[in-house]
Amino acid sequence: MLDLFVTAFVTFFVVIDPIGLTPVFAGLSSHAQPEERQGIAIRGVLIAAGILVLFAFGGEFLLHALGIGLPAFRIAGGLLLMLLAVDMVMARHSGISATTPEEAREAARSEDVAVFPLAIPLIAGPGAITSILLLTGNAGNNLLLKIGVVAVMLVVLALTLGCLVLTTRIVQLLGVTGANVITRVFGIVTAALGVQFVVDGVLAVLGKS
Repeated sequence: MLDLFVTAFVTFFVVIDPIGLTPVFAGLSSHAQPEERQGIAIRGVLIAAGILVLFAFGGEFLLHALGIGLPAFRIAGGLLLMLLAVDMVMARHSGISATTPEEAREAARSEDVAVFPLAIPLIAGPGAITSILLLTGNAGNNLLLKIGVVAVMLVVLALTLGCLVLTTRIVQLLGVTGANVITRVFGIVTAALGVQFVVDGVLAVLGKS
């Protein structure tokens, strides 16, 4: 149980990357006053939390409805995390971990960026959704373990909210270069997590064959 919770914390923290998110949020909310920026951060995190909780308890049903087994999803999810890790190590923003250029232009015209692009895809993006599905899948039918994984995710989201509220101070302290260095380190950990998910999926498939 402890191993699962530690793995969940590390996974969510490196995939969501609260510190690396702060320069992006600073740019998105540059037009807002400090009170407005705090409100945007709170709404964005709450919406992202709702989305991830929905996938945590309804994702397995969705996979079954689509005829997708958990081992296959582990492999696919692991590959996705490895692609995300490449972007993180290269400090490169793609549609996996950030907005596309078209989405960025749409966000620039929006007065409220809490839902898009903050909640989706910056916080509750493909990497985070994949992670919550994989980790709750690892909990099996144990409801308490699933609740524990969700609780760990909420702790990471609370830390994310704290980083977003302190965006100005963090950006001043670390700068873009410092945030990118942290993101690169997290990228290496994300790559290892992706490989582990792929290995677990392959072993599960071989064990059933």
